[in-house]
Amino acid sequence: MNKQKLIVLTGPTAVGKSKLSIELAGKIGGEIISADSMQVYKYMNIGTDKISKEKMGGIPHHLIDFLDPKEDFNVFMFQKLVKDAITDISSRGKVPILVGGTGFYIQAVLYDIDFTETDEDNTIRHELEERVRKEGTSGIYEELKSVDPESALLIHENNSKRVIRALEYYKKTGRKISEHNKEQSEKVSPYDFYYFVLTDDREVLYSRIDKRVDAMIEDGLVDEVKELRKLDIPKTATSMQSLGYREIFGYLDGEYDLERAIYLIKRNTRHFAKRQLTWFRREKEVRWIDKSAFNRDDNLVLEEILRIYENE
Repeated sequence: MNKQKLIVLTGPTAVGKSKLSIELAGKIGGEIISADSMQVYKYMNIGTDKISKEKMGGIPHHLIDFLDPKEDFNVFMFQKLVKDAITDISSRGKVPILVGGTGFYIQAVLYDIDFTETDEDNTIRHELEERVRKEGTSGIYEELKSVDPESALLIHENNSKRVIRALEYYKKTGRKISEHNKEQSEKVSPYDFYYFVLTDDREVLYSRIDKRVDAMIEDGLVDEVKELRKLDIPKTATSMQSLGYREIFGYLDGEYDLERAIYLIKRNTRHFAKRQLTWFRREKEVRWIDKSAFNRDDNLVLEEILRIYENE
């Protein structure tokens, strides 16, 4: 039985995935599936750098802008939705292109990782969630660092859902979730895939991040967050853990001024990009595309991706 074709186009935030993916889809008859864990949410357009209908170039996009920010979203849901989308796109003779920077979500799809719980007892999870409500995330994050430093390196302290998940797994099984994920990633993929990781010089990437954050502020990120506040979304909601939003919430709550909020968004986004690259370096069967080697000319980058896709 022939495996379904799948292209993955990923890389750190602000490296230029979206524009290139649209050009690629136009060349090969593809449709785009978002692998961004925050672009699933409605009303969160500026801070997630969600692509507009006008910029899609007529290319269908899946898993964007469909979920209420009060709703939870996790890797289990993502995996199922993407598998369904791949089947649908392939059945119509199109090529699915998975685009985004959430490496763990991409891995979950590529290797059909099994997320079956060890048991149905949620006592430990509820205890950890209660600790977060009372004390914040720092306490359980420090505990995770002590028992599974590999996972802690790849999970941001503010990502309470993933910190809880990793620590819960350890407490239930006595094993590191990083070991489980490594074992799962060594499975044979059900897809005939091409895994492209875009990258660039660090200083160039950081400059692009700074410019993107400045543009988000100019485009009205503060007003977007003000509107979200009116929806009474719990601060513990998955959507509210997103970069850009939590920092602006701090500004609106009077914790610091806007200049400080902008600084924090830029700093935290640079740290996020660094963690993304750390993740992708640990992945197998990856084809690195360094934009600096192509003079940052998207046409040359596209030609290289097409050459690999069509000839290898």
